[in-house]
Amino acid sequence: MRIAIPYYMGQVFQHFGHAPQFKVYEVENHQILMEMVVEVETEGHTAVAELLRSMDVRVVLCGNIGDRAMQALTDAGIMFYGGVTGSADEAITALVEGGLKYDPEIKLSAPNSGCAGCGEDCGDCGGDCGSCGGC
Repeated sequence: MRIAIPYYMGQVFQHFGHAPQFKVYEVENHQILMEMVVEVETEGHTAVAELLRSMDVRVVLCGNIGDRAMQALTDAGIMFYGGVTGSADEAITALVEGGLKYDPEIKLSAPNSGCAGCGEDCGDCGGDCGSCGGC
């Protein structure tokens, strides 16, 4: 099964719709068989969900996620776990070992309502909080 994580500098990027990359893992029988980093060269929740679907991704581990992203993933037949933070590799290992910590109630309340990574107003950085992995 293929599992993807919004990714930036080794961390779970905290805004699905603005992730510059996804780290994709192939997992079978509780083992990670393959991993690769994919650059996101498309815009929009539906386009990103379709990109992941075209790569046969079945599950996404993510940080903050809004209604449109949730709907796009659902429409693409992709399960998701929100509220995941920290190292992407540690998150996938936790999932494989059955100990993933996530928040089923996580939701990005409104665009630019604040950076999930540092709490600053997203307008201050133009939505490009690369240093903290937010926005």
